Amino acid sequence: MIHIKKHFTDLAIFGDTLTLNDKLYVGRPNIGNRDRLLSRINDILDRRWLTNHGPYVQEFEQRIADLVGVKHCIATCNATVGLELAIRALELKGEVIVPSFTFIATAHALQWQEITPVFCDIDPQTHTINPWRIEAMITPRTTGIIGVHVWGQPCNIEALTKISQKHNLKLLFDAAHAFGCSYKGQMIGNFGEIEVFSFHATKFINSCEGGAIVTNNNELANKIRLMENFGFAGMDNVIYIGTNGKMSEMSAAMGLTSLESMDEFSEVNYRNYKYYQQELGGIPGISLFKFNEQEKCNYQYIILEIDELETHISRDKLLEILHANNIIARRYFYPGCHRMEPYRSYFPHTRLLLPETEKLGDCVLLLPTGTSINQDIIRIIAQIIRTAITEAKTT
Repeated sequence: MIHIKKHFTDLAIFGDTLTLNDKLYVGRPNIGNRDRLLSRINDILDRRWLTNHGPYVQEFEQRIADLVGVKHCIATCNATVGLELAIRALELKGEVIVPSFTFIATAHALQWQEITPVFCDIDPQTHTINPWRIEAMITPRTTGIIGVHVWGQPCNIEALTKISQKHNLKLLFDAAHAFGCSYKGQMIGNFGEIEVFSFHATKFINSCEGGAIVTNNNELANKIRLMENFGFAGMDNVIYIGTNGKMSEMSAAMGLTSLESMDEFSEVNYRNYKYYQQELGGIPGISLFKFNEQEKCNYQYIILEIDELETHISRDKLLEILHANNIIARRYFYPGCHRMEPYRSYFPHTRLLLPETEKLGDCVLLLPTGTSINQDIIRIIAQIIRTAITEAKTT
């Protein structure tokens, strides 16, 4: 077993003893230029305009629209509310087909509005919804499909678009992982009727908490702007039912500061990805998810698949060893939405229809990346994994 000292100042290796400065978490936030952020915050305080579509939110929305190349961007308090607004704006009802291999918010955004999420299996190569499984799940109650761009890896958008058009279904994309990514040379955000980004603290670009709805449909954009602000169309004039989904000026200030460092974050993530490829190469039973480097990608996720038959160690045991050594790796999206409440009670046999989802959920492990780590730390993480597997094979 490799041991890590609890407290230290500098990263170092002493024989078998590895030292790390802090616990290393998956999703530790990327932080932009603090001086620029604090300058924006001071300006917000001086203006005393803290919310209600202030100048920083307006600038943030315009910057995102320009970067993605869409007509409309509506910033929201978080991506979950963004999904709920998008679902309502599209007037989805009855049943909507979604992958189970996603964050629970995707399913909850439907169920919260009394729409039934129908879980579809995934493509084991892309980890995204398998289009060839969808048509068998369509019923007279089906009104839409939600594709999820997992790890920033786009869905098979072309196939999903054809299926939705053939069956007259609305197509929406949960693009929480995919800001700054592209599909066949076009930026994510331009597909389906609507796409929803997340700017949660763990994401590539963050606004502490936040999200954004993007669309090229003028009518949908106007409807969503009403819905996110209680249905107000001017002072004292409510013309539509709505909620409070607005982003605050403070969040927009953080988002703008993150956007200014977007290229740096992407470069660091890509460098980390290549370091992991180098350091984990040749370890039997360990497979690093490969991105299509011909497309734009944020490289925000380092995804391993653990083959227990080859490694002689389970994913969960390896996770335990990493945690013991201050590497706070994560299981994603374990155990799958279909195994969480209320869905496991509503649909107790769904797992029988999701063999690839079940398999992937039991072997995926995410490792830390981002601006808080470097090549030395990656080398240590790889050494811990290599040692754990070597010892497992000899016991």
